[in-house]
Amino acid sequence: MSEPLNPTPPTAGHESRLARALRTLLTQQRVAALGTLDPDGLPFVSMVPFAVNAEHAVLVLHISGLAAHTGNLLRQPQASLLVMQPETPGEPVHALPRVTLQVQAHTLPPDHGWYLHSRAAYLARFPEAEPMTQLPDFRLVALQVLSARQIAGFGAARTVDAAELQLALHG
Repeated sequence: MSEPLNPTPPTAGHESRLARALRTLLTQQRVAALGTLDPDGLPFVSMVPFAVNAEHAVLVLHISGLAAHTGNLLRQPQASLLVMQPETPGEPVHALPRVTLQVQAHTLPPDHGWYLHSRAAYLARFPEAEPMTQLPDFRLVALQVLSARQIAGFGAARTVDAAELQLALHG
């Protein structure tokens, strides 16, 4: 995983209904499905808790070096992350709001400029994880969002570019 690129600072403007739905989904959901490629190039999907580092417009994972997805990200830092609203019993699942994000993973060593904001964002969302942040095999990973495909409901699908994603993450 490489060093994060500095994103272009977002500029505020009118927020559309779909942009607001995207921001809400990313800030209210706490778990996602992370898709990586294993050593043989086969897809591997795992559940990961995530936080939003609004200061730097990235998603943050706190992952163990022992996890298969960590090794996968070290070999191939491009990945995909699916965030979705939970199912409501009795409601059609095909209309569930969701977003599939194309991301670039960057390990954040403790001396990295984004580390403190990322750690604070993660612990604000998962305070029970604080003891794990002291374990030597765990690391913070920033997911720089490159593009996305958003489904905001039945018949409401669109591709979202990096600039709009940064605005949603800065939210």
